[in-house]
Amino acid sequence: MSGTLATVSYIGATILFILSLGGLSNPETSRRGNLYGMIGMTIAVLATVMGPQVTKAGYGWIVGAMAVGAVIGIYAARTVKMTQMPELVALMHSLVGLAAMLVGFANYIDPAAAGVFQGAEKTIHEVEIYIGILIGAVTFSGSIIAFGKLSGKITGKPVLLPGRHFMNLAGLLVVIYFCGVFINTHAVHDGMTPLIVMTVIALLFGIHMVMAIGGADMPVVVSMLNSYSGWAAAATGFMLSNDLLIVTGALVGSSGAILSYIMCKAMNRHFISVIAGGFGTAEGSAPAAAGAQPAGEVSPILASETAELLRDSKNVIIVPGYGMAVAQAQHTVFEITKLLRAKGVNVRFGIHPVAGRMPGHMNVLLAEAKVPYDIVFEMDELNEDFPDTDVAMVIGANDIVNPAAQDDPASPIAGMPVLEVWKAKTSIVMKRSMASGYAGVDNPLFYKENNRMLFGDAKKMLDEVLVVLKT
Repeated sequence: MSGTLATVSYIGATILFILSLGGLSNPETSRRGNLYGMIGMTIAVLATVMGPQVTKAGYGWIVGAMAVGAVIGIYAARTVKMTQMPELVALMHSLVGLAAMLVGFANYIDPAAAGVFQGAEKTIHEVEIYIGILIGAVTFSGSIIAFGKLSGKITGKPVLLPGRHFMNLAGLLVVIYFCGVFINTHAVHDGMTPLIVMTVIALLFGIHMVMAIGGADMPVVVSMLNSYSGWAAAATGFMLSNDLLIVTGALVGSSGAILSYIMCKAMNRHFISVIAGGFGTAEGSAPAAAGAQPAGEVSPILASETAELLRDSKNVIIVPGYGMAVAQAQHTVFEITKLLRAKGVNVRFGIHPVAGRMPGHMNVLLAEAKVPYDIVFEMDELNEDFPDTDVAMVIGANDIVNPAAQDDPASPIAGMPVLEVWKAKTSIVMKRSMASGYAGVDNPLFYKENNRMLFGDAKKMLDEVLVVLKT
């Protein structure tokens, strides 16, 4: 394939990637967006493999690597559960960071590239390598820690080291110093030392940064690492003089940054405070100290009573959370929804931007269960309707329906936009226990007079509700 044809192919792939992002912005067009992305990636890979920069001697290695990757990808797609999607996404981000690191080192020691750049161009190219490896290392180690936190292999509590901000500042100064040393070296073997030192510091920073972030902020972390992986890809594109990688990386990096901003806004948090860490706790932690708990008693409810309330309602809003994902209850929820709608009940779903463990987690689960897109609404679209709602049913959510965000200025989640389920005539909260959510604060909703607590596994309880509704 000629260089001109490869360039045209890259332009076509870029357009398809842009259309893919546009399609993914809406549930109804997300399938088409995924299709555009797959076609664009296929064109990009073929154009690269068949392009002028790849010799015939390299085809065997490339085909072999693609075959191994395809087998791993197919296996993951068939075996990974929907509840494991957040950690899978984090793991994928780590691979992008690792690739950026390896490409950076390979590009630096490649003898064929040694005499290509001279003078200012050589300096610029070395800065590209340095920054590419830096971003790649932070993305790699940070994503591995995020994978561990999301999968429960590492504690979800923030791990805060004494003087951590001074440590980060010292690391930054060392990285800047060694950047100057790296640029001023003349032989490859002289430049490897500052490059390795910087890489080690960047890896440690990625670990330190994500370990300091609590479970409540993990949706933002996933989005943030998505952005980092995009910038790592863009840096790799500069290293390889590959326009498609530059554009694609910039698209992913900028869209991830915008999404991180939206997520922070949905939590009333500043991005810097999220990165600084220290907020949130591990899932399923005990409620706050007794003196800080809201006064009152909870009112439990049975599955049969829940079914009767739903059956007698005209308007129902269902708020899904991570508990629904863990219990794999989304299919039962859809069956209940179909029955209620067949009886003339207006059933809608309210989605908080940070519900679950990654952006769009609840939307993906509901789409998997074939819940119609037109009854799934964002928080801002439904909050005004709760006073006219007969039953607001919360399935495994906690912090996103906590009235303390509005009523208690001293609460750690004060100011965070929440779904106002307590304004419904009756709210029903499904939980295994009274444990607090990822933010580590108790929820006054549980003690309100119009609230009922349906304790137990969400799937089991909803199955019982479904049985009663069918009778």
